[in-house]
Amino acid sequence: MPYVMVDIESDGPIPADYSMICFGAIIVEPGLNRTFYGRLKPISDRFIPDALAVSGFSRDECLAFDDPAMVMGQFREWLGANCKGRIMFVSDNNGFDWQFVNWYFHHFIGENPFGFSSTNLGSLYKGMQKDTFVNFKHLRKTEHTHDPVDDARGNAEALLKMKEMGLKISFS
Repeated sequence: MPYVMVDIESDGPIPADYSMICFGAIIVEPGLNRTFYGRLKPISDRFIPDALAVSGFSRDECLAFDDPAMVMGQFREWLGANCKGRIMFVSDNNGFDWQFVNWYFHHFIGENPFGFSSTNLGSLYKGMQKDTFVNFKHLRKTEHTHDPVDDARGNAEALLKMKEMGLKISFS
């Protein structure tokens, strides 16, 4: 089962009222060479300046980004070309990242290639360590920059390290 690490940046806390500005995805496998990056034009006039600032983009820059339906279609095609069988969505904050990706897929494409489930990287690590107070972030090699491909890469590195530490997981 292929695991796809995803990270998103948005201009607010929820989809539809606010917009997913950009997202990155990386197939979790040695080398971490297969990546996707999309920048999406806002779907709402609403935005929270502090939330948008995290992405590093201005509102004017975002207004020139690509049509969300086109980007989500490209992402679906990329997933289909790079993943066989059931695809697992994994994120370090799946409650946040999943809600945007799931909503955008259903709204613009009519289906979500990931299905109805996602995995939280932090919870997975806590379970491995049998400690709800531990954090996996020290396992990242790539700096967390809020560039969604960088952040997905760092999280994928952590998941690969967790496999080295004994997590029973297959990336095929």
